[in-house]
Amino acid sequence: MAKIAVYPGTFDPVTFGHIDVIERASRLFDKVFVAVAPSGEKGTLFSIEERLDMVVRASARFKNVKVESFNGLVVKYARKKGARVMVRGIRMISDFEYEFQMALTNRKMARDIETVFLMPNESFSYLSSKLIKEVARLGADVSTFVPADVKNKLKEKIVHEKTS
Repeated sequence: MAKIAVYPGTFDPVTFGHIDVIERASRLFDKVFVAVAPSGEKGTLFSIEERLDMVVRASARFKNVKVESFNGLVVKYARKKGARVMVRGIRMISDFEYEFQMALTNRKMARDIETVFLMPNESFSYLSSKLIKEVARLGADVSTFVPADVKNKLKEKIVHEKTS
């Protein structure tokens, strides 16, 4: 039986930390679905199509990774894909409380799906999409945090924000 995992997130935008978690998951599981969530409460900078495109490009070298969007409960999406594992990245201790609460809620709804926490490489442990957007808006070079195409898309969005 294939070991299938789902790695959900908004990926607004995808960072080197996300990519590191995708790589780690791709080594542990036969198939990994990176599930790009709609904006929801977070209110994303990028559209779902833009985020899908960025994640597809960022994860193209991992042959067992497929990128899709989903709506609704992630546990329902995971079941539909035949996944028994949900992958979540934990950067800092501050992430743990929220992720633990989410994992327990998902377990209550789907006892057959386990949550596995993966830590990115320590050089990416401080990265968050929110932080990347903030520093990009302030004119900082984000090339050490995100792939080149993501950096360019961020720059375009921020210029557009300022002229709108």
